[in-house]
Amino acid sequence: MNIITKLAIAASLATALTSASFAADKLVVGFSQIGSESGWRAAETSVTKQQAADRGIDLKFADAQQKQENQIKAIRGFIAQGVNAILVAPVVATGWDDVLKEAKEANIPVILLDRGVDAPEDLYLTSVASDQVKEGTVAGNWLVSAVGDAPCKVVEIEGTVGSTPAINRKKGFDEAVLAHANITIIRSQTGEFTRAKGKEVMEGFLKAENGGADICAVYAHNDDMAVGAIQAIKDAGLKPGTDIKVVSIDGVPDIFSAMVAGEANASVELTPNMAGPAFDALAAYLKDGTVPPKFIVTESKLYTPADNPQGEYDARKGLGY
Repeated sequence: MNIITKLAIAASLATALTSASFAADKLVVGFSQIGSESGWRAAETSVTKQQAADRGIDLKFADAQQKQENQIKAIRGFIAQGVNAILVAPVVATGWDDVLKEAKEANIPVILLDRGVDAPEDLYLTSVASDQVKEGTVAGNWLVSAVGDAPCKVVEIEGTVGSTPAINRKKGFDEAVLAHANITIIRSQTGEFTRAKGKEVMEGFLKAENGGADICAVYAHNDDMAVGAIQAIKDAGLKPGTDIKVVSIDGVPDIFSAMVAGEANASVELTPNMAGPAFDALAAYLKDGTVPPKFIVTESKLYTPADNPQGEYDARKGLGY
């Protein structure tokens, strides 16, 4: 889409905007959310709804229940309704070309939240997400520092197969730790980003590895799976955080609660506020055709028990987790 076309679209939508923000009851945005598989996902939904309300946006919400076919159906529904823009947190990376082309043909900009897609970049306006490879690298570097030169066998609980966080968080972590000969990843299996599945997978790892005696650390692609793993470790009669180190990603309240209890060692924060930067980019685009960067990167920060976990827990409880 060239700049003349973008300006034409902006002009047709000018009545939906004020000079500084969206006008109430005018701008309609569809939001296709993956589901509610984790505390972080629930927080993202809550924050997105609040960000929309603060800007006077009519947000049409659709919960895909972790199924891509439901997301595609919802997006087509948004297109049929003639929404002004679409936000989508894609459950997997592939299979989006056709529906994104349909949105483009309808002149409806699409913004990706917290996950990417394997599709031509001209089919979406921008992607607001963390650097997921970096998240894995930060987690891996923490473990490298924590174990020093001691031998360490690691089990890895991966996210949803085919999702960009699972792919990238694995890539960053694996590259960081496997550069050190004393650290070995001995088992890796998907926990589907859910607490229950994370517990189930960890139970299997413990049984397979001498009741857990041979496991030095568990790395989970999100905190909810880590919390499930912590319960499995406790059920096995071991002390999470001590007998088996626990490192994960997201920064949800329950992982800070686990840190307070001495049962978790590190978490890399993933902010749930993807919608704020997305709506800012959309406002500028619809107002005067300003094209945002293709990838808007949010901050990732490592937290450990030294970083006031009780205070972090208290601060996050009000965000919808």
